Amino acid sequence: MPAPTALLHKPEALAEDEAMTEAPQEEEQAPLIDMNALPDETPPVAQYPLDTTMTIDETGRPQFPPAADRPAALHKEQRKVPIPPHRMTPLKLSWAKIYPPLVEHLKLQVRMNKKSRAVELRTSKFTTDSGALQKGEDFVKAFSLGFDVDDAIALLRLDDLYIETFEIKDVKTLNGEHLSRAIGRIAGKDGKTKFAIENASRTRVVLADQKIHILGGFKNIHVAREAIVSLILGAPPGKVYGNLRTVASRMKERF
Repeated sequence: MPAPTALLHKPEALAEDEAMTEAPQEEEQAPLIDMNALPDETPPVAQYPLDTTMTIDETGRPQFPPAADRPAALHKEQRKVPIPPHRMTPLKLSWAKIYPPLVEHLKLQVRMNKKSRAVELRTSKFTTDSGALQKGEDFVKAFSLGFDVDDAIALLRLDDLYIETFEIKDVKTLNGEHLSRAIGRIAGKDGKTKFAIENASRTRVVLADQKIHILGGFKNIHVAREAIVSLILGAPPGKVYGNLRTVASRMKERF
């Protein structure tokens, strides 16, 4: 029985592949990189002298000499601290007290940009402290939150000071008059309750509408926050005063 005619013919694609393999290659492709065009000599690589002197101490540990002093590359950094609209006027009035600590103490370049409503900080060749830019930003940010200049300067001189911010709604959801009464309990008559919390916990408290900012040490912030949370939840001020007296006496005993 003769084979089907379809099997006797090769596919067109296969026939073209065989023709391509059998055909001699007339022209070779040009190389992508001409090796003759490359330079013979490679540029010299900067090498530092290696110090091979090494001594071993009594315990068998190697002792290396101190590293050679090499000038560190100056890397300029810049920060921009936005200022709220209601703090621009106090910033202009207190600018004579704000920029001297940043320029003289931290060796930073500072300018007040009225158009963008921000204070711009930048390192210079005279800046020696690696954390000077962060300290300057924290100082300006503390002033923008509502703290006094003298209190914000403490952030530049002490390393263990922090700022904690929380809202009343984070503690309890209050609306309308209930929210107003909670803010009034925190402030007290003529601000006496707030001053009592600050003096007992050795912190500074700023009431900005529904936001509360606390400046101080870690443990001191915890004491002030607990007192404020108790007032928000509805505790009577007399009970809060009693707890603050107990905490203040314990803090005096520690010191």
